[in-house]
Amino acid sequence: MNEMPAKLRARAERKSAKREDKKRQIAESAIEALKELGYANTSLRDIAEKCDLSLGMVHYYFEDRSDLIIYCVTVYKEEFVRGFSKALERAKGPDQVVDAFSEALVASIFDDEMAHRLWYDIRTQAMFDETFRPVVAEIEARLIGIVRSAFERAGRPVPGDVETCYAMIDGAFRYCLQGQIGPAPLTRAQAKASFRSLLVALI
Repeated sequence: MNEMPAKLRARAERKSAKREDKKRQIAESAIEALKELGYANTSLRDIAEKCDLSLGMVHYYFEDRSDLIIYCVTVYKEEFVRGFSKALERAKGPDQVVDAFSEALVASIFDDEMAHRLWYDIRTQAMFDETFRPVVAEIEARLIGIVRSAFERAGRPVPGDVETCYAMIDGAFRYCLQGQIGPAPLTRAQAKASFRSLLVALI
């Protein structure tokens, strides 16, 4: 009597996993289109062409453009948070934490600049479109968690205004990112020195 429901459940789980894999594949291709064109200039048709899928197929997996973009940003930031968590896991004490954190920030800017532009684009859109606010709030909570973890790994008490510490790091990160498309971009060494100064002051 119990065997059939178990089989049906296993089948449903496989189907769900297969669907999730396909959604992630579409999202990864969509992120590349969004990196190139930005949020405002990318339509579902652009994304479908980038994924080599029909528009109807994209609609099968995602309700609309906002649904897809929210999924894309979530996937991307999951990887971002995971990378920082790994960098901090190996650090112990303030010196190692500052070095690991500043190196991770610099590597992220120089190696994944366009994806970060997309994040700030979506975060700005959330000020005007409430559709994006829940996912932006969720991602920022995880980013604040990284800062909290940095204090803990450094053996420092987590400040009551850790959100302000996050805002200062985020501001420096965004400023450096913006500078990379300006007339006088920083070198990796200059960017790391800048982040180190800020993190030493905070941590």
